[in-house]
Amino acid sequence: MKLSFSSMVRRSPGGLTEGMTTTKNHSAAQTILVTAGTGKVGRRVAERLAAKGFPVRVGSRSAEVPFDWTDRTTWAPVLADVAAAFVMYTPDIGDPRAAETIRAFSELAVASGVRRLVLLSARGEVQAAPAEAAVRESGAEWTVLQAAWFNQNFDEGVFTDMVLEGGVAFPAGQVLEPFVDSADLADVAVLALTEDGHAGQNYELTGPRLLTFGDAVETIAKHSGRDVRYIPVSGAEFGAVLEAGFGMPAEEVSAMLDIFATLLDGRNAVVTDTVRRLLDREPIDFADYAREAAAAGAWK
Repeated sequence: MKLSFSSMVRRSPGGLTEGMTTTKNHSAAQTILVTAGTGKVGRRVAERLAAKGFPVRVGSRSAEVPFDWTDRTTWAPVLADVAAAFVMYTPDIGDPRAAETIRAFSELAVASGVRRLVLLSARGEVQAAPAEAAVRESGAEWTVLQAAWFNQNFDEGVFTDMVLEGGVAFPAGQVLEPFVDSADLADVAVLALTEDGHAGQNYELTGPRLLTFGDAVETIAKHSGRDVRYIPVSGAEFGAVLEAGFGMPAEEVSAMLDIFATLLDGRNAVVTDTVRRLLDREPIDFADYAREAAAAGAWK
């Protein structure tokens, strides 16, 4: 799951590929839009596309041509001359506003000439079903990526400050989760955006093994050298933190807790082989992610 609350996720600087119109390998008519293009997954998708020579338009509020899910006047300009789009809705695909917004965006995209839509969704999140349906019914070639929880939530997202403070408090109990790496998600997204054979597919994307959130935090402690532990809390306790600590409105907190109750009931405690089949390699293991992130100074 992306867990990308806009007020809580640390975003890396964007603009690397913004403004590109042509490259030596691909024409401007093949421009690919990457929404949430400065976030954990979108940034990696944009970087990989640019490395392959595709013109990329980064969709973000800070881009040269700004894009904002809540400001529909920004949609048409970023969709001009776009052949394919990576669609990642924030704050969450299961948000009550997501389905109608994504449906309107998808319809405008198709009307603007976009032929292919790749939606990043969340594995097992029933609240995401209406948004997924909006893309499937858009008339475009579509692929839906249903992702497990991101590794990078621990060093680029909501859990980062908790790791640095020594305690990751979250209402996951001992549920098992096949954490997936954002790099694997990005590689699969690029395939779906640029190659044939993925239209009409729902891809459930996981890492190679199951861990509890406690296992994940223990792994980070081992490789970072930090004294950090997992603190299981109730949904109500976590909701109070979101309201008081992050200023989330009560309505949004309630919707988020409903999503967590679904995702953290054990339904996702199964590993898939989709990443291996599509990329012809093993998915990145959480221990390898933690080792590399620690070596890069993620938790200094």
